[in-house]
Amino acid sequence: MQFKTTIKCSGCLEKVTPHLNNTQGINNWEVDLKNPDKVLTVEGSIDVEADVISAVKKVGFQIERLV
Repeated sequence: MQFKTTIKCSGCLEKVTPHLNNTQGINNWEVDLKNPDKVLTVEGSIDVEADVISAVKKVGFQIERLV
């Protein structure tokens, strides 16, 4: 799954990391800070889209699913 986010820097990553790491069902995730859309790519064992969106919004960032 890929998401467009407002995660801009390493400080932003530090804020969101514990929330994404503690989300069950996520096997791996990364944010491409060089991409203008700051794309968050998530690999999960189950459908975790709602949990990923919730975790990112909880820390104050915007997020939307990319098709």
